[in-house]
Amino acid sequence: MTINDQHYISLILHGDASAFSVLVNRYKDLVFSLTMRMLKNREEAEEVSQDTFIKVYKSLDKFKGDSKFSTWLYSVAYNTCLDRLKKNKKFYNDVPIDEFTEHQVKTIDNALDALEVKERQQAIQDCIVLLPSEDGFLLSLYYFEEQSLDEIAKVMQLTPNNVKVKLFRSRKKLAVILKERLEPEIIENYERAYR
Repeated sequence: MTINDQHYISLILHGDASAFSVLVNRYKDLVFSLTMRMLKNREEAEEVSQDTFIKVYKSLDKFKGDSKFSTWLYSVAYNTCLDRLKKNKKFYNDVPIDEFTEHQVKTIDNALDALEVKERQQAIQDCIVLLPSEDGFLLSLYYFEEQSLDEIAKVMQLTPNNVKVKLFRSRKKLAVILKERLEPEIIENYERAYR
């Protein structure tokens, strides 16, 4: 059984700095993949991941435990990425959104369900990389970290309703890309089945 994060946080707050390495090892891959989704540059993602853990270590005493540690950590990672993007004044390619309806977004989800889980995850990951930073980050939390709307809202400092709207828009953008990339016959079969 995995010892929960709070145990290590208590050790760190009581002077055992080495306990922080457990938390770093537990979350470093997730933080890196989230920063990579936003920054789309390996070196910057590595730097921001490091910065994230430094910030978390320095402000660990401010963590109140009213959310999961991972939610707080993702929030710090997200804000650190935003700071980096503002500093670099980088804006990544926006995906044009055709008039996608909720039905069409559901159709894409159903087509994805037809793929094997691993293929589905790979298809989503390949397409998420092509999205603007914030959309990629949001969808990573939703699809791969299986964060709830409330948890994502805490990470991104938005209301759950706002997250719902952003998530829908991000999924529409993802649907545009997936529609172009997935095998057309899979989608056509599902479009016929769900008309």
